[in-house]
Amino acid sequence: MTFAPSPRGSRGAGVVLMATDDRGPQSRADLYWLPLGAGGWFVRANGRVYEWLSARRQLPPAADLYHSGLLLTTDNTSYAVEMGPVWNVSEADRGVVCEGPVGSRWLGRFRAFRYEVRCWPGGYIPDVAEAVGSPVRLTADPARVAALLAVLEEVPALTWGRDELGTGEMWNSNSVVAWALARTGHDLDTIRVPAGGRAPGWHAGRVLSQRT
Repeated sequence: MTFAPSPRGSRGAGVVLMATDDRGPQSRADLYWLPLGAGGWFVRANGRVYEWLSARRQLPPAADLYHSGLLLTTDNTSYAVEMGPVWNVSEADRGVVCEGPVGSRWLGRFRAFRYEVRCWPGGYIPDVAEAVGSPVRLTADPARVAALLAVLEEVPALTWGRDELGTGEMWNSNSVVAWALARTGHDLDTIRVPAGGRAPGWHAGRVLSQRT
């Protein structure tokens, strides 16, 4: 989830990876592991909700929590894949591919409790300087990058913070990234969270991709 700072918006100051970075192959998909807290208050809330649910279900002790950022580049244009509140970015060209409720379907009737998934052309990964063990180069194959861009148009609008489909984890930004990667043939078993950490919601994306 990338809810932090943008030099173009009103989200404050921070370190970002801008779309003008043209190093490396012209087509590539890079994954960034950002520790909980990088990216703003909503990311921190995500972690608190997850830890509370984990405690209620008596899951293993808390570990370092990470959320994933995905940066896709093709034809020298970068696309940042992020999940954020519908109200925190005003740019019309922010690449919204999906919108869903936060907390419950009922709450989703109010704009304050809705999120959107963006595949933002000219996008960025906020606070990339805090990323751990990143970037992870997933592919430099133009066809696979194009497939990722295409499949993001099919992201399901599930309720953030809930496990509506019985996947074993709540749905969040990690779920979206894992779902998209699995749907496009990436082997999730080869993608590792930094040592001593875990990515809440990642398993939900994997399970849902297997069903579809």
